[in-house]
Amino acid sequence: MNTIATFRELCLSMPETTEVKHFDRQAFRTKRKIFATLLEAAHTANFPFTPEEQAAWCKLAPGVFYPVPGGWGLQGWTTVDLRKVKKSQLVDAVQSAWYGAAPAKLQEQYRMQNGL
Repeated sequence: MNTIATFRELCLSMPETTEVKHFDRQAFRTKRKIFATLLEAAHTANFPFTPEEQAAWCKLAPGVFYPVPGGWGLQGWTTVDLRKVKKSQLVDAVQSAWYGAAPAKLQEQYRMQNGL
């Protein structure tokens, strides 16, 4: 089981990430946009994946990753149950979502620093 603290630490470990209040939840963002939100009371987080990424995550771990209900889910927003997700999957999901929000120069810098 991953804790709220683990999720927060993973998000904040990504370059130029800040934590901000976003309605009833915490959000993690680059200067450009939000890449994850956290609803502590439910032990869930949401990621703004593409619909294709969402389908892949939901197929990989059904019941762990699932579309956000309604229109947001149709756009790719995906919920992850932090109590059920494997840490390696969570790391990959955070990194993937961050890439979608980070400016190209920052993405390249991260890849170079991490040998990716």
